[in-house]
Amino acid sequence: MCQRLGVEHEIIPRVATAFGGGMGGTGSVCGAVVGAVMAIGLRHGRETPSERDPRAYALTQELRRRFEAEMGHLDCRALTGMDLSTGEGIKRFYASDVPVRVCRPAVGAAYRIVTELLES
Repeated sequence: MCQRLGVEHEIIPRVATAFGGGMGGTGSVCGAVVGAVMAIGLRHGRETPSERDPRAYALTQELRRRFEAEMGHLDCRALTGMDLSTGEGIKRFYASDVPVRVCRPAVGAAYRIVTELLES
């Protein structure tokens, strides 16, 4: 996505490190959605605290609507059916087909939706 937006910086992967597992393994909002919101901010984010671009909020709301419609849920725990906040939950996650059956499609959906939104 960074290449598509023309933004390259070594800090971006570091910023996104804890998105997995629903924001740091808490089961909250899917990290793919959080990353897509970050992409919206890269394109339409403010440059000063007093600046406001309503497109960033509108696009984020549409991203959420489309992702939930396609995937059924926004939260990692609901999507995966697993508790990734425990060591046992993480072991079960990696021993299962959830990364392929749920997470890959979620990442693909978030990427496709945000790309469509940013290119429209």
